[in-house]
Amino acid sequence: MYQPPHFKSEDPAIAADLMRAYPFASLISNDDAGFPFVTHLPLHLQERDGRFVLLGHCARPNPHWRYLQSRPQALVTFLGPHAYQSPQIYADRQRVPSWNYLAVHCAVEAKLVEDAPSKDRLLKKLIGDHEPPYAEQWRSLGEEFAHKMLAGIMAFELDVVRWECKLKLNQHRPESHAKMREGYAAGSADERALAAWMDRLGMKGN
Repeated sequence: MYQPPHFKSEDPAIAADLMRAYPFASLISNDDAGFPFVTHLPLHLQERDGRFVLLGHCARPNPHWRYLQSRPQALVTFLGPHAYQSPQIYADRQRVPSWNYLAVHCAVEAKLVEDAPSKDRLLKKLIGDHEPPYAEQWRSLGEEFAHKMLAGIMAFELDVVRWECKLKLNQHRPESHAKMREGYAAGSADERALAAWMDRLGMKGN
């Protein structure tokens, strides 16, 4: 993605925090005709020996897993909080609106996870992310039901070979920060999240 230096973050802790806080990602591959094919799905982030690995699954009828099997290289994008930026944050009226956002892009190498026990372990990690108490219900549904459900999905590990993190928060315009943060702090959930990120990054303004 386009990365002006003032928006680029190379801090893996920040990238990991964003991927965990906003796990509903876009997995992008090329289909058999060479056209981009996108699946929107939650992913579980693991850190192994200093590298990121993403775990997920799709329905077996979804052809995406076949594209990953044929062409393992793919792209995953995570979009964090985002919001409109009004030009009213500037004293100078010769300004235009913009949009602030946080995003992580990962170039990945895919490996299919096909055996039932491994798929079950992967699912339990996603359950742990979103509804840990459901794990007990899943276990209580019985082996026959579990095998049927596991047969209906294709799971995969996505080894992150390269990642980019963009924090677009008007860092290059410090004169706007105080008013921008004030507006965001009183706004929507996304705007309040951006205000919190401004605090985390020490964007106090002039």
